[in-house]
Amino acid sequence: MLTLSAKIRKIQGKKVKTLRAKGVLPVVLYGPKIKNENLEVSLKEFEKILNEAGESTLISLETEGKKEKNLVLIHEIKFDPMSGVPTHADFYQPILTEEIQVKIPLIIEGEAPAVKNLGGTLVKNISEIEVRALPQHLPKEIKINVGGLETFEDKVLIKDLILPEGVKILRSPEEIIARVAPPEKVEEELQKPIEEKVEEVEKIEKEKKPSAEGAEGEPASAKATAGKEEKKPATATPAGQQKK
Repeated sequence: MLTLSAKIRKIQGKKVKTLRAKGVLPVVLYGPKIKNENLEVSLKEFEKILNEAGESTLISLETEGKKEKNLVLIHEIKFDPMSGVPTHADFYQPILTEEIQVKIPLIIEGEAPAVKNLGGTLVKNISEIEVRALPQHLPKEIKINVGGLETFEDKVLIKDLILPEGVKILRSPEEIIARVAPPEKVEEELQKPIEEKVEEVEKIEKEKKPSAEGAEGEPASAKATAGKEEKKPATATPAGQQKK
């Protein structure tokens, strides 16, 4: 089991910025049967533990000055939006004899033949899955082998997952986790109608132009009306009023 050392944190509030500047991460320890404690840990060591254990594997938290070790889960990490560096974290101490619910990341392994041989694209519908188990049985991650996706009809389902003993999944066994989608086909036939439509529009536009100008083929009454409209003076005012 991975171990992380901690110290009692006396600095709180806005002053914790001074800790972060020194490479120290402020954390809080809490749980159903303990009092909340403000602690601090090495940021470098925390990032190493997080990378190895994730947020669903128990680690041993050793607090300076205390004999007992706390078995905890890393929980509720806050990151700096610019640098992506952790700025705060919680450690949750569960009751080891009671099952808890947590989300476990799903990790793709292998290469799908339908991607390699048929040019398809691997589609991952679910990236993490909620499970229930005793804290000590929780895995860091659940791996999915996609080597069986040979055609576009093949799928990896929830029921196909290989789980550690005592871990129960809280989703339908028939849900699709991963599949391979066929490549987008750009056929020449799809280009032809577009070109033909463009030509058709251009033809219609050409036919519209002469009719708007009173071209041949326009009804005589329409020509006469058009002529009258063109001879009208700029009209809003009656002629009698213009003379004034």
